[in-house]
Amino acid sequence: MIYVKRLTLPSEIAEIEFIKHEQRTCFHTFYPFKIFPDKGLRHVDFEPVTMFYGGNGSGKSTLLNVLARKMGAVRYSEFNDAPLFNTFVGMCAVDYAKMPRASYVLTSDDVFDYALKARAINEGIDDQRNELFDKYVAVHRQMAYDPEIGQMHGLDDYERWREVREIISPRKSQSSYIKKRVVNDIDLCSNGETAMRYFLDRIDEDAVYFLDEPENSLSIERQIELADYIAATARATRSQFIIATHSPVFLAMKGAKIYNIDDYPASVCKWTELPNVRRYFDFFMEHQDEFV
Repeated sequence: MIYVKRLTLPSEIAEIEFIKHEQRTCFHTFYPFKIFPDKGLRHVDFEPVTMFYGGNGSGKSTLLNVLARKMGAVRYSEFNDAPLFNTFVGMCAVDYAKMPRASYVLTSDDVFDYALKARAINEGIDDQRNELFDKYVAVHRQMAYDPEIGQMHGLDDYERWREVREIISPRKSQSSYIKKRVVNDIDLCSNGETAMRYFLDRIDEDAVYFLDEPENSLSIERQIELADYIAATARATRSQFIIATHSPVFLAMKGAKIYNIDDYPASVCKWTELPNVRRYFDFFMEHQDEFV
């Protein structure tokens, strides 16, 4: 599905005029101005799956975030933009084939935050479990010298009495008492498995998805699995994917349109023509005799 047809960036003349006017201000950076004219990039046309390829600092993530901000995409983690970021976004234009119901930004930072929050929740659950364990043990110890601990001494004593009765009930084991009051831990595995689960849980509806370097934290097997899932989702649902990456696995996705942001002018090319991919190829060819 194609929701976003084209992104139009400000012309070089428009950027120059803006910067000339703003040079009298105290801005220490004009980011993201002055990035894309140097790439010879004015228009970006989209397919159901579109990739932005480039090295570190090439502007591929900036391009993705400009479009995501222009569309008001839902973002789960903070984005550290610059004072003029929204101004630049306002000078851009987006053409739609159809307005999407929703759009989302999914990044490796989201995966990291998700894992941290899950671990914090689990730590809180552990603390609650330990408190209940201590309470269970304390009540049973007190029974040894205070047989009337299970008696109620007035209406004001009802809550304490009810809790004690549950603890000393012959049908209530320590584990069943604690399980009834504590939610299950969030199941966390390796970073790669957590990252994979994060993406699979969130790519589940018809929308535009912006993925910024999804290969981070993923093994080669997980990258292949996620790339296959994205390709299948793009074919089978009304979803569109815009991905900033330099992973050969994602770049090899069948039918993906790839913009080489490192090139001048930035151009659409095949994944096998990309320098990063060629370097991988050359590396394995140099060592082909070692594969037996």
